[in-house]
Amino acid sequence: MSDTSYTPPRVWKWEPGNGGKFANINRPIAGPTHDKALPVGKHPLQLYSLATPNGVKVTIMLEELLAKGIEAAEYDAYLIQIGEGDQFGSGFVDVNPNSKIPALMDHSTNPPQRVFESGAILLYLAEKFSAFLPTDPAKRTECLSWLFWQMGSGPILGGGFGHFYAYAPEKYQYPIDRYTMEVKRQLDVLDRHLANNRYMAGDEYTIADMAIYPWYGALVKNRVYEAAEFLEAHTYKNMLRWAEELDARPAVQRGRMVNRTFGEPSEQLHERHDASDFEHKTQDKL
Repeated sequence: MSDTSYTPPRVWKWEPGNGGKFANINRPIAGPTHDKALPVGKHPLQLYSLATPNGVKVTIMLEELLAKGIEAAEYDAYLIQIGEGDQFGSGFVDVNPNSKIPALMDHSTNPPQRVFESGAILLYLAEKFSAFLPTDPAKRTECLSWLFWQMGSGPILGGGFGHFYAYAPEKYQYPIDRYTMEVKRQLDVLDRHLANNRYMAGDEYTIADMAIYPWYGALVKNRVYEAAEFLEAHTYKNMLRWAEELDARPAVQRGRMVNRTFGEPSEQLHERHDASDFEHKTQDKL
């Protein structure tokens, strides 16, 4: 099929299976497909997630809070296998009606508070624990501007570039060119900003960094879509400097392991219930 062979019908009809790698879980309606209660662990914070870039944002935040000595940020993290449709279980849909990871339940409130959308979870935790969100009004605004920049820009990288470059069943030049151009523009936005700023909000490490790093930091480090060469990631030197600084943070290293199901077994912690799990319950030890 060529780029010009398809003419949209007057009314679109869903054809199951037409959607590439994730076709088996894609559908045009919301709601649960099956009844399945979510497990609940011993901590007030219950995370249901997978170590995609959006999931990693939240586990990095939680590990950074714990690294600051905030014991109330202890959490249980349960694995949601999106390739198997776990996100369409009734319990998960109750926490996130949009059926996307990550989703958080805070049982320290009465009634328990659900939080969905990764950016909303970062902001909720930052405000709850008064951490990683500047108190100065100008710096807070800068931080939130970059947080919402990522939430708006990320789908171009993920659902646009990532889908057509890495996952689509056939390669088409038009969408790849279109999304590549926009992703490179976004990388240039970040690189120019980081030329004069250590972190996204200036000299303070914040939730803006935690939101942007798992997508764009991983992209320039060739951990997303294996597209670094294609995008000439080596030319974004300020991005690389920033990504390498975050890579070196122990809490970031731990956060990247939680709910991870790919890569080296020693870097996979499918569930996380205690700090000692990083030493004793990675996949190479089970």
